[in-house]
Amino acid sequence: MNRIRNIFKSRSNNNTNEALSNAIKKITGLKVKDVSIYETAFTHKSMGLKTLKGFAQSYERLEFLGDAILGAVIAEYIYNKVPSGDEGYLTKMRSKIVSREHLNELGLDFGLIKYAQTQVPTRNFGANIHGNLFEAVVGAVYLDRGYAACKKFICKKVIEPYVDIEKLEGKVISYKSLLIEWCQKHKKKFEYNTYEDTGADEIRHFAVKLSIDQRVIAKARATSKKKAEEKASKRAFFALQDKF
Repeated sequence: MNRIRNIFKSRSNNNTNEALSNAIKKITGLKVKDVSIYETAFTHKSMGLKTLKGFAQSYERLEFLGDAILGAVIAEYIYNKVPSGDEGYLTKMRSKIVSREHLNELGLDFGLIKYAQTQVPTRNFGANIHGNLFEAVVGAVYLDRGYAACKKFICKKVIEPYVDIEKLEGKVISYKSLLIEWCQKHKKKFEYNTYEDTGADEIRHFAVKLSIDQRVIAKARATSKKKAEEKASKRAFFALQDKF
């Protein structure tokens, strides 16, 4: 009886591996050599899995690796694409391409969340899960197929369809950074007065008042201090747009 169970279990695993291999091939355009690497790329720490050496097994290490590989490929692309760009320009452009918002869009477009193995309902995850999984996939491709193949995947599936240098030049990735830079340049005093504001919501919220030269310019509310301050900064930017 145990032998029969093991046979069925093995067949089930084989079917799952084949389905994942096919999905990865469709996403990356590359044939999978070691599907186990991609299984790890979609494993959330809530699964409580461990490696043979007892280390926690999740996509987080691959996410770290993928972030580095992606940054290197993008840096090389911008360096060659814009020979007139100085260090500051190249850094800003790379930041825009690998911004959390952009990576989340990529992960969402590729539909990576449906392959996630997690004990937490996917509806409870924030938007960053999509970008995290995408970076983990990049890391997995690098380990499975090497740098050249990973670079080919990024160029064909990310840079060609998603990266437009001219459009990105005018894209703001952080209104808070832009506002702070403007205030410092014009010797303006600014202050973010942020406080917890639960109200009638079940989820904790934070409210912020953004003041410039002791005058409240914008207010905002969000589920984190960072989001609330960024939202207030964006509103202040448009309120003062003629001055930027």
